[in-house]
Amino acid sequence: MNKSRLSVALVGLVLMCTSALAKESDVNQTLLDAAQAQQAALIESLRDMVEIESGSDDIEGLERMARYTEDSLRALGADTRRIPATNDMPPGLVRGVFKGSGTLNVALLAHMDTVYQPGILELEPWRRDGNRIYGPGIADDKGGIAVILNSLAILQKMGWDDYDTLTVQFNADEEIGSPGSGTIIAELGSENDVVLSYEPSPSKEVAGSEGVLLSAAGTASMSMVVHGRAAHAGAAQEDGRNALIELAHQLVQTRDIADSVPGSQLNWTSAESGTARNQIPGQAQAGADVRITRKGAAEELLEAVRVRVEESPLIPDTYPAVSLEILRPMFEAGERGRALAELAQSIYSELGEGKLGQEKTRSMPTENAVRRSLLLIPGTTGGTDAGFAASSGKAAVLEGMGLAGWGYHASNEYIEVDSIVPRLYLTTRMLEILGHDFNRDHGKAQ
Repeated sequence: MNKSRLSVALVGLVLMCTSALAKESDVNQTLLDAAQAQQAALIESLRDMVEIESGSDDIEGLERMARYTEDSLRALGADTRRIPATNDMPPGLVRGVFKGSGTLNVALLAHMDTVYQPGILELEPWRRDGNRIYGPGIADDKGGIAVILNSLAILQKMGWDDYDTLTVQFNADEEIGSPGSGTIIAELGSENDVVLSYEPSPSKEVAGSEGVLLSAAGTASMSMVVHGRAAHAGAAQEDGRNALIELAHQLVQTRDIADSVPGSQLNWTSAESGTARNQIPGQAQAGADVRITRKGAAEELLEAVRVRVEESPLIPDTYPAVSLEILRPMFEAGERGRALAELAQSIYSELGEGKLGQEKTRSMPTENAVRRSLLLIPGTTGGTDAGFAASSGKAAVLEGMGLAGWGYHASNEYIEVDSIVPRLYLTTRMLEILGHDFNRDHGKAQ
């Protein structure tokens, strides 16, 4: 089936599923009971992973994470292999492939790396406080890995195999822009009908709610290099052209320039100049984090910075040069991804008030309470590998399938315990529905 026919078929299929769910709105009690029974195992697996420090440059820690996920996938029956990163950085990507008896080709994505430096667990150990569990990387993205592994454990126990291939892939460089895995993720997206990505579900915006993402920013790096002229800082300062002062001037005058370019965000985040106290620096450079939420905005931002720099120099005979490198493409769910999001929302409606019965709801322990609202979050300025997965236009892609939490990349990162059961239910129910209806759409007997 070509891409356009697949697009029409998938949207129609998902909308049909959504419509049916809206009419029935009956919880799949077998899956819900299984999700509740699996919560303790998920928390245990999550602790195992959080207590492995795995910053993006921690090769030893990332190797431990790779072995852990490989062993976990193998125990679930996957054919596992290690895929070398395109930049040859270890440990590469972990991939597990399951073969079923249906027609759906689906991939589940998450990442093993965190932003934290070695020793972080001494400062921020695993701890639980009521409905929150804290730990470095617990939400972003070890919670996502835990949801994938434990959802598959539920489906395995049920004997579910309504798919042709189900591929699980974990990369080790997402937090630095996926330089060695981006093209591999893009290729995987081009080989599948559906890709579900397990970045955490933001929960700060609306208390008691969870969400899935309809778009995410593209990421880029901008650099500014100023060439001046070195000279003795004491005996011949007039012969120098201070590149550091010019750089500082240019950073100040471009700090708000993204305000004039819709769909862009720029923050200067690093700078370097000079090697000797008594020398006028002849070169200085700075780097910026750039976020893009509109097509064409990256090019417009680069041009705006170049024009501003050329129009308003401070130090004569200094020459600033500005460049921009795209690191990760924007993610836009599009029509098919939005259909998946609406299916997710309908699945959450199965857990709505009254669906489980008043008596059962009251008797549930707090940690097993089922949360019952799902937001379709328009976008975020955070970057995500869903941009790579969606880049071919082949797969329907949905982001934000991980656990609810907050504090990513900061101190006291946490997940919310009462998001665990709904998130397990969401993944298992969505795969069950999609697998069943892809079979029906392709005329395969049920």
